[in-house]
Amino acid sequence: MMQNVHLAPETDEDDLYSGYNDYNPTYDTEELENDTAFQQAVRTSHGRRPPSKTSLVSSMGRPMTGAIQDGVTRPMTAVRAAGFTKGALRGSAFDPLGQSWGPAPPLEARSEDSPEEKIRQLEKKVNELVEESCIANSCGDLKLALEKAKDAGRKERVLVRQREQVTRPENINLDLTYSVLFNLASQYSANEMYAEALNTYQVIVKNKMFSNAGRLKVNMGNIYLKQRNYSKAIKFYRMALDQIPSVHKEMRIKIMQNIGVTFIKTGQYSDAISSFEHIMSMAPNLKAGFNLILSYFAIGDREKMKKSFQKLIAVPLEIDEDDKYISPSDDPHTNLVIEAIKNDHLRQMERERKAMAEKYIMTAAKLIAPVIETSFAVGYDWCVEVVKASQYVELANDLEINKAITYLRQKDFNQAVETLKMFEKKDSRVKSAAATNLSFLYYLENEFAQASSYADLAVNSDRYNPSALTNKGNTVFANGDYEKAAEFYKEALRNDCSCTEALYNIGLTYKKLNRLDEALDCFLKLHAILRNSAQVLYQIANVYELMEDPSQAMEWLMQLISVVPTDSRALSKLGGLYDSEGDKSQAFQYYYESYRYFPSNIEVIEWLGAYYIDTQFCEKAIQYFERASLIQPTQVKWQLMVASCFRRSGNYQKALDTYKDIHRKFPENVECLRFLVRLCTDIGLKEVQEYATKLKRLEKMKEIREQRIKSGRDSSGCPRGRRDGSAGSDSGQNCSAGSKGERLSAQLRALPGTDEPYESSSNKEPGECLWVCWDGRGADASIWGSVGVSETQTKLVVTWEAFLLTSGCSLLTMSLTGSTFAVFPVPLMSPSALKPRCLLCGSTWPSNRKTQNCSQKENGRG
Repeated sequence: MMQNVHLAPETDEDDLYSGYNDYNPTYDTEELENDTAFQQAVRTSHGRRPPSKTSLVSSMGRPMTGAIQDGVTRPMTAVRAAGFTKGALRGSAFDPLGQSWGPAPPLEARSEDSPEEKIRQLEKKVNELVEESCIANSCGDLKLALEKAKDAGRKERVLVRQREQVTRPENINLDLTYSVLFNLASQYSANEMYAEALNTYQVIVKNKMFSNAGRLKVNMGNIYLKQRNYSKAIKFYRMALDQIPSVHKEMRIKIMQNIGVTFIKTGQYSDAISSFEHIMSMAPNLKAGFNLILSYFAIGDREKMKKSFQKLIAVPLEIDEDDKYISPSDDPHTNLVIEAIKNDHLRQMERERKAMAEKYIMTAAKLIAPVIETSFAVGYDWCVEVVKASQYVELANDLEINKAITYLRQKDFNQAVETLKMFEKKDSRVKSAAATNLSFLYYLENEFAQASSYADLAVNSDRYNPSALTNKGNTVFANGDYEKAAEFYKEALRNDCSCTEALYNIGLTYKKLNRLDEALDCFLKLHAILRNSAQVLYQIANVYELMEDPSQAMEWLMQLISVVPTDSRALSKLGGLYDSEGDKSQAFQYYYESYRYFPSNIEVIEWLGAYYIDTQFCEKAIQYFERASLIQPTQVKWQLMVASCFRRSGNYQKALDTYKDIHRKFPENVECLRFLVRLCTDIGLKEVQEYATKLKRLEKMKEIREQRIKSGRDSSGCPRGRRDGSAGSDSGQNCSAGSKGERLSAQLRALPGTDEPYESSSNKEPGECLWVCWDGRGADASIWGSVGVSETQTKLVVTWEAFLLTSGCSLLTMSLTGSTFAVFPVPLMSPSALKPRCLLCGSTWPSNRKTQNCSQKENGRG
């Protein structure tokens, strides 16, 4: 190879450009691909080539690239890698990195079995579980959130063990461990597993490797507060307060507020006042101001309450004015921006903050107004003046309306009405609110005309007031115009779809109109809003019952009972549905539960007694009928049922005593006498003849009474004959008598009281005396009207025929008992012995038992 090396001639030293066309064949790179030694050197590290017999020496006397000198091969210095190639001299692009050779070869596949890869995948899974747990908690699925948190904790412990085996302990991911434990403790607390939550928090707090873990003692204090362990709650709050630097002012204020609330819980109002006073001096806020008022109210310090109320009023809201959202010009760009921010999240937050401030101020004013002055009216006036001088000037009118409502609670309706009427000349919003309250007040007093008038005033003042429209619908509903009432309720719902009163009332209106499907739809919508409303559940069940769907009605009544398990009416209603379906056992269960909660429902008592009689347990039925007789002592049937139960159970002596007692109280009861006759006959008592005689007498009187009623019915349909009865047949005379009896009954109903003068009307039959008689004995009132007797407020009057009863029937007399008169049978005697007198003229009973003309009527004084 050296024979191809041409050295520059020494003689031609002045030729500077000589030798440029000559080159060493060693630099010919076109033959490198065929050079076996070069290719072998490329494949070996550091370009080591096998030993060569010929030593390459450059023109400068140093070894050439790839030459071996002293047994060491000189590294190949990258002619191609430096970019000095023959192709480059021929105009090819400069590409020292070889990027023009095409895409790089694919990377080697990563081994999934390597420990590092397993650790990386497990860490990713733990993070995903923590995120899923937080998302489930935000969605309200607390159980799923806890399960995810537990699973993340288990996988994190496995991850720590694997890291300890592969790397050093200081390479463990502490942030991941902290997040897993903190999330687990939070989920335990959300699921009210307070012991587990406290243990998890203790693990975090005691680990010195976690920075700022002391702040979590606030969460531990919150848990102790929920457990009502107030001393420990205060201890942990103070420990957290000590570990938080003073630069975190907002957090320290919140912890101090928690401490103040805990002091209120324990009744240590002075300590609570100290905490809230410090907060109001450092960073005043609405909650602290309201709690400060509560604390002073608890200790009864009037002056401090006033000062605290003024501090609460002065708390800045830090929200924009409403004028900001009103466009000052017609600039379309400005209007577009204002429209975009008018109801964005920031604006909604401002509204919520303002509503919260108004709620605190109104509640505080209603709380302290009755106690800061001598009367609640003066206290309300002071609060109104303070509010008028603040940024909440619009609340002054609301306080005035609350003042009127307080008058209502104190039953001072006149003052309430006067206070509300003061708003008739105020602005439309306040006028509408006052008129709405007045309308409702008059509606409760059943003054529907006034209620309708003020409802119209409220609607005219504010057409979009749903309460005013609902009140107007109520007044129309009370007048029976259900279609119009439904229109008002619909308009109220169009203005405010959350007006539950209007939705409930329109459901009732559809029930009245027998539009049951629409009523059911309204109540189902209302149920979606008020999930546990007992009234709504009952209405749904009632609608299904009206639609003759007892299974659905029973299902909704079951839901109602789950909400109000002690409602006796709902239980009895459910028992009645099961009874109508033929399920006596279920019906008995619910009727019995209803009886336990309200043992005075006659219908339930009667059903339970009948149920025990049907099941042949007459002894158990006795207690129910005895209770019914205590509730309704004038109803003979309950005492008869008690005696019947004794008789059915074989206790004849007790049954006989009960029947005798019933006979003493109700001597005209035919059924009681029949059972007395039967029992005395079976036992063989001597009283059987006495009871049989009484029974025969009562049956005959009953027969006569029925005949008179029947004849009165027959005569009522006949044409009126002449009054003297001389010009007609027998039937005509009967008809005339019937007409006269009807007129006489009208006269008797119109009789005045004992202290009033009697004045007969022009419709009375002239020339006839009205006879009446008194006796001082008391009697039972079971045979009113049996023989022409009529009742007025103070007198009992008997017609002439009542004194013409012949043998076989007792005469009747009237007895003054208190403010009423009673009728009772007496032994047969001469009518003159009773000394009856005419109510009109005062004449005595005639001895010839003939009709006597009344002197008062003959003289025309009737």
